[in-house]
Amino acid sequence: MKSFWPKITTTAVAISFIAGAGLSLAQSTTSGKPEFVPQSGQAGKDVIWVPTPKSLVEKMLKMAEVKPSDVVFDLGSGDGITVITAAKQFGVRATGIEYNPDMVELSKRNAQREGVSDKTEFIRGDIFATDFSKATVVTMYLLPYLNLKLRPTILAMKPGTRIVSHAFTMEDWAADQTDSTEGRTAYMWIVPAKVEGKWNLGTGVVEFKQKFQAIEGTYTTNENMTWRLTHTNLRGDQISFSAGNASYTGRVSGPVMQGTMRPRPDAQGTPWSASLVK
Repeated sequence: MKSFWPKITTTAVAISFIAGAGLSLAQSTTSGKPEFVPQSGQAGKDVIWVPTPKSLVEKMLKMAEVKPSDVVFDLGSGDGITVITAAKQFGVRATGIEYNPDMVELSKRNAQREGVSDKTEFIRGDIFATDFSKATVVTMYLLPYLNLKLRPTILAMKPGTRIVSHAFTMEDWAADQTDSTEGRTAYMWIVPAKVEGKWNLGTGVVEFKQKFQAIEGTYTTNENMTWRLTHTNLRGDQISFSAGNASYTGRVSGPVMQGTMRPRPDAQGTPWSASLVK
């Protein structure tokens, strides 16, 4: 592995969340040596590191609706503020991935001081070479080109996984939610299920076209009557659409969809299911 201090080829900003937002830093270690204190603008593997307000950390976790059953991963975790906040304020198991070994050790000490060592883990590693696939929530503060480099990995994660980014977008993948505090902006995406293709409903075939969470398509009955789908919505693994007067709501689970169909708005719902045509 290359030295931690490579030549920086990008200007801009940090990948990590920061101290100064409620964590106290001791002046010395138990060995008597001065304790590492991060400096805004210090060099990192891909970018430099700068502070992020704790209010934005909290905003990001609230946008993702973090709950105790979630698994949070922070990519470029710095001194551990996001991981520690997630564990302490939201009661969740959280992990940070950080390239700087000094930051990793500092994070562990901060977690111990805050009483959340049992709910936190800090991994010294490269975010592009470390597995975070078990996450249900991912937080990050990365440059746009790094977001795009991560995007295929993120889109392969379990539908419904929430991704929250400080400051930077995913280009043509539109955010599901945007919010801000103290002049800082956060973006949140929900990993969509894969629905592109033809689905057999038994009574006909629905064909979806998909671009991230945006879907459109047609429904063709077994009698060759065709409707263009309206009121389409895909949020994680939850899907809804209308064909003619009928409305469908349901859940996508791999090659199967199932849910409730109403032939008209005032009618009682009945079960429906569809399978992906291979």
